[in-house]
Amino acid sequence: MKVSARNVFKGQITGLVDGAVNAEVELTLPGGDRIVAIVTEGSVKSLDLAVGQKAIAYVKAPWVIILAGEPEVRFSARNQLTGQVSSVRKGAVNSEVVIVLPGGSTVYAVVTNEAVLELGLKEGVPATALIKASHVVLGVPV
Repeated sequence: MKVSARNVFKGQITGLVDGAVNAEVELTLPGGDRIVAIVTEGSVKSLDLAVGQKAIAYVKAPWVIILAGEPEVRFSARNQLTGQVSSVRKGAVNSEVVIVLPGGSTVYAVVTNEAVLELGLKEGVPATALIKASHVVLGVPV
């Protein structure tokens, strides 16, 4: 199956907190990096989500916000993934920025060319990808 989401993270569910309406699901990737998703309780049931189960997290690249340098504020985004920029590919208006995490996972972000310049994003620069847990879509292998 092919999907349009640039970020596809395969891993194992290592945490599941049920709520009245939504559940928080933690997915641990092979290198130890973690992604948190907020899904409905209906999704938990229909996908049969459980700790230990394999799952796939999908995140569209435009939903990723990039921070450069040390954060001066705290953020509500559950996923704050710090790594190093491995490449920047410039387009006419936007650039694709690739961040490699310590565990080896890769996060793709699409940001404006102006943001790339303002943040000083280039290969080797430390950067953090912010992803709201509600922007993570989960799937399970069939």
